[in-house]
Amino acid sequence: MAKEKEHINLVFVGHVDHGKSTTVGRLLYDSGNVDEQAMRKLKDKAQELGKGGFEFAFIMDNLKEEQERGVTIDLSHKRFETDKYYFTIIDAPGHKDFVKNMITGASQADAAVLVCGANEIKGTETITELPPQTVEHCRLTKILGVQQLIVAVNKMDMQGYSQERFEGIKKVITALLKASGWKVEDVQFLPLASLLGDNVVKKSDKLSWFTGPTLLEAINNLKVPQKPTELPLRLPIQDVYNITGIGVVPVGRVETGVLKVNDKVIAVPGREGKGIPGEVKSIEMHHEQLKEAVPGDNVGLSVRGFGKKDVARGDVLGHEDSIPTIATEFTAQIVVLNHPSVITVGYTPVFHIHTAQVACQVTEIVKKLNPMTGEVLQEHPDFIKNGDAAIVKLKPVHPLVIETQKTIPQLSRFAIRDSGATVAAGMCIDVVKK
Repeated sequence: MAKEKEHINLVFVGHVDHGKSTTVGRLLYDSGNVDEQAMRKLKDKAQELGKGGFEFAFIMDNLKEEQERGVTIDLSHKRFETDKYYFTIIDAPGHKDFVKNMITGASQADAAVLVCGANEIKGTETITELPPQTVEHCRLTKILGVQQLIVAVNKMDMQGYSQERFEGIKKVITALLKASGWKVEDVQFLPLASLLGDNVVKKSDKLSWFTGPTLLEAINNLKVPQKPTELPLRLPIQDVYNITGIGVVPVGRVETGVLKVNDKVIAVPGREGKGIPGEVKSIEMHHEQLKEAVPGDNVGLSVRGFGKKDVARGDVLGHEDSIPTIATEFTAQIVVLNHPSVITVGYTPVFHIHTAQVACQVTEIVKKLNPMTGEVLQEHPDFIKNGDAAIVKLKPVHPLVIETQKTIPQLSRFAIRDSGATVAAGMCIDVVKK
């Protein structure tokens, strides 16, 4: 068997209607990852729903409701190969109602493609005038630990393939990236017209002024993320299945460390918050048995000792000699992105941390920071609001596994949601262990 290609998780983000799904569909189709026949079916379906031109988006938007509304709701995962890598493409929703799903996607991604519509962004705006999800996704991908970014300026056909429009958008997005903490010199920018296929997989005469890469080349330029195999094992459980003849099968992605068959493991908090010990009998990925799983692998496990009600989504698997940290309280650095009023002590929103969703109460606002420089602006402010960064103390209402940014950054990041919107995001910097 040939050596497996290196694997990269790639998420597509950006504001609703800027052409993310169409871009992904075009990329998969033009690179031969979706066949002609499947494409024809989607084209007929699009015509039938009065959505001609949406057929590429339909490759990813396979939920019926999405096809009828023309909006991406859930995360769809597709395997995609280039000559160099194999990718799991995550097409994340841009629609504000669905940002929660986008967060789950971004927190699993090694790299992101930010799709910006040249029709919707003029390139003369200030940062505050940009489409809100463009700004939010820029900040969130950075905070959630995505390491590499490609900015694809789409719909160039609707702007007469204007170099001036591209440069204008590049300038305003560069300012946004700097403000969000990205190292701009490492970000690849490129123009495309995804519906027509210009510069997605094939170069285009219409963009002859652009000497940089196609989207496919830009993706191939990404670097394989370092696999944190030397860190302790952390595998957040995404789902638990009960399979006849096998028993309880937890499924999740290895974030750090290495898991081997016969390893002695423990799932925490587990039922009643005591931790559930077990022994790994088998590991499976893409229907193949593995001897071991490494970071980035999405696996299913059969574990001797795990009963039906013992483990659930949000529990984290570790080795017995390095049990994942259960926090009774923790300190975090957060950025307020989108709160309708202000955040004060006593506020108890839902935290999305790895696969867990737990309400946590703000017990103290320690200090307010300048979000760009990190300098302290105010000690113990009464409240924080949109655009503010702060250090806060938090108390989870149930036991929760979280690690600090210094020890295991992969399990330190979170998003804060309240009544259907992402209000803030951040990372854990200190923890009071149970």
